[in-house]
Order: sequence, then C-alpha cells, then structure tokens
Amino acid sequence: MVTPGTFIKASISAGKEFFRPPVDDAARAPHRPPVLVPIRSIGPTHGERIEKHLLALEPHDRYLRFGYAARDEQIQRYVAGLNFERDEIFGIYNRKLELIAMAHLALSIDPELKSCAEFGVSVLKHARGRGYGARLFDRAVMHSRNEGVSMMFIHALSENTAMLNIARKAGAVIERDGSESEAYLKLPPADLDSRMTEIVEEQIAQTDYRLKVQAKQFWNILAMVQEVRQGVRDSRDRMPI
Repeated sequence: MVTPGTFIKASISAGKEFFRPPVDDAARAPHRPPVLVPIRSIGPTHGERIEKHLLALEPHDRYLRFGYAARDEQIQRYVAGLNFERDEIFGIYNRKLELIAMAHLALSIDPELKSCAEFGVSVLKHARGRGYGARLFDRAVMHSRNEGVSMMFIHALSENTAMLNIARKAGAVIERDGSESEAYLKLPPADLDSRMTEIVEEQIAQTDYRLKVQAKQFWNILAMVQEVRQGVRDSRDRMPI
C-alpha cells in the first residue's frame, strides 16, 4: 500500500528531478527501476501519444501485443476506436513526456459478463527490464477490483512468455491452445486498502506528470536561451576587428 509518507517522499524526489537535465532512457540501467513508478490514468487528450507509442513498437512487438503483425493503419484504427468512457488506459511517461509503457484494461460490453475485463500491455524496447509491465498489471488489477470486476482475462500468444509469467505470478490459471494462451485471474472484492491506494497512486502520478511538464518547459526555454547566446557569440566572432 502507498502510504502518505511514501507520497511525500515521492513528491520531494520528483521535485529534485526538475533540476536535472533530461537523459536518454536508453542510457539508464535497466536493472535499477525506481522504487515508485508513477502510473497515470490517460484520457482522450493523449490519443496522439498513445498512437505514437504503439507505432514505435517493432514488428515482432506489435505481433505479440495484438496477436498479429499490425500495420500502421490498423494501429491508428485501434487508437481511434478506444472507448475512454468505458475502458481504462494507464501509462508511464519518461521525463521527455514520451509514453514508454501503457496498458489497456477493456471492460466487457456483454451485460452477462460485465464483471470481466481484458488486459493488454506494451513497453518500448529501450524501457524494458525495469518491471514496468508487472507494475501496470498490478495497477490494472487494483482498478478492476475497485470497479467491481471479479475476473481478468489476458489473451496472449504462447510465445509471449513475459506477459504470461506476469499473469502466472499473480495466480492466474493459464490454458494453452496451440499458438495462443488464455490466462484467467480471479480478483478479490475491493476493500478500503485498494480504494485508498488507488487514490493516492493516481495523485502521485498526476503530480509527477505536472512536474515533468514544468521541467520540460524549463529545459526548452533554457535551450532556446543558450541557442540565442550562441548565435550572438558566433555573430560577434565573425565581426571584423
């Protein structure tokens, strides 16, 4: 559970990050994930970032995520068809405000199966090895419980061992049918702990995102000022003595 103390520490840590210049995600050590990963609920205004994230997936990653080698047009149609009012989209952003990992929790539209949901996740290649997929899965499980979902499904290709391992560790029952697998995870009902934890974690994620937006604006302005200064120096150097 995320406690108020954890929230305060995370906010202070995020504030310190403001003063550090952005770095390339690929340069970060994959085996040293942060203690707390801010996972933000994403709305329709972030459709462009969702599309950019999915289009950045390599062909094999698209195959594992969608179960087929999705073309750009198919991904664009998928994003255009997202129902943000019914489903839940979760995302992890880096300091450049790039969506490096996301999960889609699709709630059932069948009235007889309204207590069921399906989970799908994708992580960009350079951001793997940090446990983001598992963190997104845990976040989706907590939200599902709080929404009254009692059964979560994960439909994946049998070769998608990373996703199946995450489901298996959570206690899901996995059934294989040739090249495809189906994982079933029975969820406990919501309680005070799950409800409060989701509220606090979402607040942390929103705070983290706002700080990243401010940091990006700060570094963009600083870069522009440095560019102007460099232009002045270059002009002065070219002036005849």
